[in-house]
Amino acid sequence: MAKVLVLYYSTYGHIETLANAVAEGARSTGAHVDIKRVPETVPEEVAKNAHFKLDQVAPVASVADLEHYDAIVVGTGTRFGRMSSQMAAFLDQAGGLWARGALNGKVGGAFTSSATQHGGQETTLFSIITNLFHFGMTIVGLPYSHQGQMSVTEIVGGAPYGATTIAGADGSRQPSEIELSGARHQGELIAKTAAKLFG
Repeated sequence: MAKVLVLYYSTYGHIETLANAVAEGARSTGAHVDIKRVPETVPEEVAKNAHFKLDQVAPVASVADLEHYDAIVVGTGTRFGRMSSQMAAFLDQAGGLWARGALNGKVGGAFTSSATQHGGQETTLFSIITNLFHFGMTIVGLPYSHQGQMSVTEIVGGAPYGATTIAGADGSRQPSEIELSGARHQGELIAKTAAKLFG
């Protein structure tokens, strides 16, 4: 049975929702799945005043957790076309794992959100994937077997590089069923790939 970690940072809950969908897809294969989040780096008072979603149930991860999984799926919202500073700060602490090759050959994937359709989703996915390649991981994206990402009849996220959602400029838009379906599909593919490699 593959062991999968869904590791995320979510300011307002959109990525948290996608993380749960990724985990659902991975669990559908029989994989053991944990959902963990990275530490918040914004002062609590600032986070409260900005209406951050501070009641997330996922436990906070430590860098030492990472090597105990066959697959790691990393999700964070976009910040000017790249990953959030919270996720970057967490991954920047993994130099010891990198030096030991502790993540070499493990399966990785990425998912993200942005306020608008053209808000840097693909470059954010690449900023995550670049880190995972440096760790020696095998990357699984969101192939066009998830045909929902090709829809032109509604606003929809998704890219061949990973699942995405669009939050709206005010954060009021929640992940659509097509977007959640994409996240589940990617989670399923990552778990199946990990099972083939490590089963």
